[in-house]
Amino acid sequence: MERFENHLYDTRLRLTMPGTQDPRVVIVDIDEKSLKAEGHWPWRRDRLARLVDILFEHYQIGILGFDVVFAEEDHGSGLALLDGLAAHELAENQAFTETLDRIRPSLQTDRRFAESLRNRPVVLAYYFRTAQSSQKNGNSGNIGVLPPPILDLNTRRSRHVPFVEAVGFGGNLPVIQESAVGAGYFDNPVVDRDGMHRRVALVQAYQGDLYECLPLAITRALFGSPPVDLGMVTAKAGSGEPVLEWLDVGGMKIPVDERGSVLIPYRGKQGSFPYVSAVDVLTKRVVLERLAGAIVLVGTTAPGLQDLRSTPVQNVYPGVEIHANLISGFLDQSIKHEPGYTKGVEFVQLLLVGCLLAFLLPRFSALWSLTATVIIVGLVLGLNVYAWEESNIVLPLGATVLLVLALFVVHMSYGFFVEGRTRRRLARLFGQYVPPELVDEMSAKPDDFGLAGDSREMTVLFSDVRNFTNISEGLPPNELTRLMNEILTPLTRIIHTHRGTIDKYMGDAVMAFWGAPLSDPDHEQRALRAALDMIAALPKIQEGFQARGWPEIRMGVGVHSGVMNVGNMGSEFRMAYTVLGDAVNLGSRLEGLTKQYGVSIIVSDSVREKVPDYVFRELDQVRVKGKDEPVTLFEPLGSEAEISNGVKAELTLYHEALGLYRRRAWEQAQLRFQDLHQANAAVRLYKIYMERIAHFRHHPPDSRWDGVYVHTSK
Repeated sequence: MERFENHLYDTRLRLTMPGTQDPRVVIVDIDEKSLKAEGHWPWRRDRLARLVDILFEHYQIGILGFDVVFAEEDHGSGLALLDGLAAHELAENQAFTETLDRIRPSLQTDRRFAESLRNRPVVLAYYFRTAQSSQKNGNSGNIGVLPPPILDLNTRRSRHVPFVEAVGFGGNLPVIQESAVGAGYFDNPVVDRDGMHRRVALVQAYQGDLYECLPLAITRALFGSPPVDLGMVTAKAGSGEPVLEWLDVGGMKIPVDERGSVLIPYRGKQGSFPYVSAVDVLTKRVVLERLAGAIVLVGTTAPGLQDLRSTPVQNVYPGVEIHANLISGFLDQSIKHEPGYTKGVEFVQLLLVGCLLAFLLPRFSALWSLTATVIIVGLVLGLNVYAWEESNIVLPLGATVLLVLALFVVHMSYGFFVEGRTRRRLARLFGQYVPPELVDEMSAKPDDFGLAGDSREMTVLFSDVRNFTNISEGLPPNELTRLMNEILTPLTRIIHTHRGTIDKYMGDAVMAFWGAPLSDPDHEQRALRAALDMIAALPKIQEGFQARGWPEIRMGVGVHSGVMNVGNMGSEFRMAYTVLGDAVNLGSRLEGLTKQYGVSIIVSDSVREKVPDYVFRELDQVRVKGKDEPVTLFEPLGSEAEISNGVKAELTLYHEALGLYRRRAWEQAQLRFQDLHQANAAVRLYKIYMERIAHFRHHPPDSRWDGVYVHTSK
C-alpha cells in the first residue's frame, strides 16, 4: 500500500512540476571539468578562499551556501612539514626560520579560508548521525563544532513533538564555523524505504536543542536570520498532545509533518537551476549577469564525490539540487503539505465512495458500471488534483483507487460468474420466447417469475396469414421457406419490441402473450399496439414480395385478455413455456372471425376497456362455438389523435344503425346501413348487417332474441 501511494505521489509530482528553470538559485558545480583543471577533491582552502572572494567581489552574489563540510585541517600547503623541518633538521637555520615565519600566514589556508568568509553571508554545511546510521557505520564520535541551535526544546510546547533525534555530528573546524553566519546539516534521515528522497527533515533534535537543515539555514540567512517558532495545532483525539504542522520563520509558514519533515517541491529533472563550473568561476569566464545577486550553492555532480541521490523525478539526481529545490519552494511558498486531517478526509472519502459504488454497481449493467466507476475515479482524482494544485495539500489517493477498482472487479466477477450464469440459463430457457432486454430484466428480478404453473391476468394474440394453403401450393419448398422467414421475422421483431413473449409458430400463424414471464400491468395496451404495428408492417413486407414475384398476403389478428394458466408444460420428452385456458381459446376464435367480418384485427371487450385512449368500432355481439356467454367484438381503428373527423362521424352513424338493429327497427336500420354502404363500400360489415336485416324481415327472431349472433364454426 505504501509503495502504491508513493507511486501515485510520484506520478502527480511528475505531471504537475513546472519544468522551468529558477535563475534565483545558481549551483557552482565542482564537476569533472573542475577536478581535471584544479586537481582532485578536496581542494586547498586558499583556493576555496579565492573562489569565495571572486563570487562576492567580482560577481556580487547575494548569499553563498556550501554543500560541503570542512571537518579536518587542510595540510595541502605543506605547513606541517615545514614546521617539522624548522623544529628538527633546519632548527639552526635562521634564514629558513625567518622565511617560514614571514610566509606562515599564507600557508595557514584554513585561517585564510575563514577570513574570506568573515562578514559575508556564507552558510556552511555539516551532518548529523542518527542511531541507525551510527550503528551501520560503526562511528559515534563527534567532529568539529555545531552552529548555535535555532530553538531550545525544553519547553512544554515542543516536549512531545517526535523530532528526528541525532546521536552525533560531523561539523566544521571551529575557526571556519565561527567565521560563517550560520550552518545547516545536509544529511537526510527520512529517506523513504524504497530509497527515494521525497521529503527532507527540516529540523533535527540533538541533546535538547533543535537544529536546521542547510536549505532552511540559507533561507533564514537571506532574510536576516529571523527566529523560528513551532506551529502547533489542536491535539490529537484523546492524546492531549499538540501536533506540529508548520514552522514559523519570521512570519513565513513552512508546512511540515508531525516530525518536522517537509516534502521536496521538485521543479523538474536535473538542470532546473543554472549550473556553472567552479573552474569557470575561478577563471572568471562566467558572465556577470548570471551570478549577480543570486543565491549560490557550491556542490558537486561528479560521480566520484558520491553526492547523487535517487528521487521521484530522476534516478540519479545531485544532492545539491535538492537543496536548491527546497530554497526555491520556500521563496515561492509552494511546499506541499500532508496535514493530519487528511487521514479523516481519506476515511470519509472511502466511506462515501464505498457506499456509493455498493449501491450503484449491483443496479447497473456492465457498461454503466464501467461508466460509473470511471466517473467516480475521475471525481476522486479531480478533488485530489484540485487540493494539490490550489491548496498544496497532498490527499491520500491509493486506498480510494484500490477500493474503487476492487469493488468494480468483485462486481464484474460476480456478474460474470453468478449473474452471467443465471442470465445464460434464462437465455436458454426463454431466449426463443422473449426479447434479450426482457431476459436482462428477468435476471435482475429472479423472484418475479417462475417456470411452475401460474394463473394470472394476461393478454394473448393470434395472427394468421389468410389463404396460406393456396399460397404454399404455388411455391417450391425453398421459396416457401424464404417466404415464411420474410413474414415471421418482422412480426416477431414487432412482438419483441412491445415486450411480448412468443408462444409458438404454427405454420403461418404466430401465437404470443403478454404478462408473463414478467408481470406487466400494461399487457393489454402493449398487445394491441403490437397488433396494429403488425398490420402496418404488411405493406413494407409486400414490397419485397413483389420484387420476388411472390403473391400478395393478408393477415388477421385476434387479441383477448383474461385469466390464463402459464408455465413450462409438456412431457418428460419435451417442455414448452406456454399458456392455456378458455381465454386463450377465445383469442384464437377472434382471429378466425376476422375473415367473416372482413377486418384485420378483432379484440374483445376486456381489451377495449383497458385501452380507453383508442377508438374502436363495435363489430358484433356473438356466441362463439363452445362458449355460452356472449362476447362483444371490436375493431381497433387507432388512437384518438390518429382518427379523422370524417371517420368519427361515420362511427356515430354506424352505432346509431347498430342500435336500431338491436331494437328490431329493421326499416330504419336498413336505410342507415344502406347509406353507410354507399358511402364506404369497402367496409364489409355494413353488407353483413344488411343481409341479416333482410333475413329477419322475412324470418323475425323470437321474443328471446337479445341481438347476439351465434357462430356455429371456428
